[in-house]
Amino acid sequence: MRGNRDGPAELARLSEAAGIPLIHISTDYVFDGNKGAPYIETDATSPQGVYGASKLAGEEVVTAACSRAIILRTSWVFSPVGKNFVRTMLSVGQKSPRLRVVADQQGCPTCAADLAEAIVSIAARLAEGGWQDRYGGIFHAAGTGATTWHGLATATFAAAARHGMTPPIVESITTEQWPTKAKRPADSRLDCEKLYGTFGLRLPSWQDGLDRTVDAIYQA
Repeated sequence: MRGNRDGPAELARLSEAAGIPLIHISTDYVFDGNKGAPYIETDATSPQGVYGASKLAGEEVVTAACSRAIILRTSWVFSPVGKNFVRTMLSVGQKSPRLRVVADQQGCPTCAADLAEAIVSIAARLAEGGWQDRYGGIFHAAGTGATTWHGLATATFAAAARHGMTPPIVESITTEQWPTKAKRPADSRLDCEKLYGTFGLRLPSWQDGLDRTVDAIYQA
């Protein structure tokens, strides 16, 4: 809560006092995953875990404290650096010939570099053209397309195979077969049309972002 609610609240307060917009990052985990279709920004929120609840609290305090706040909900972020699913799969895939990955949770994988480029594009628009009221509020910003954790894993290994990796066998399992302390939404796909309609931004496909990310990992 200190990181996801209290820190953003202070940033929002300072931004309002300085008269500048704030771009805040949130998550698809504010939803419960029961809709059965991609979520739009106005859908009811119902986080299933502490992480989602803390991020939703962050959205609320930022909105309350800053009159010119842009909240970008993203999902399943991966990168050539840091701790994320793609790097974890490549690591464990080199050690084990067979993996078990959940195949009944859907989402929109997002390349961190693509998300960063979208954020910079929004900031540049604000700097060049000034604030417009239609810029404020919540927007969904995720990679184009959707898949499961199993689909993301197999695609990761397919990309790594181009660099000489022998892909492991990836077995499909259910959420029940891989219990975790933190409950995750079964279907947290995000509809990102509002972002395109307002800012003209559409993130590249998750497959394209994944290929570039795996290439960067091997080049490093």
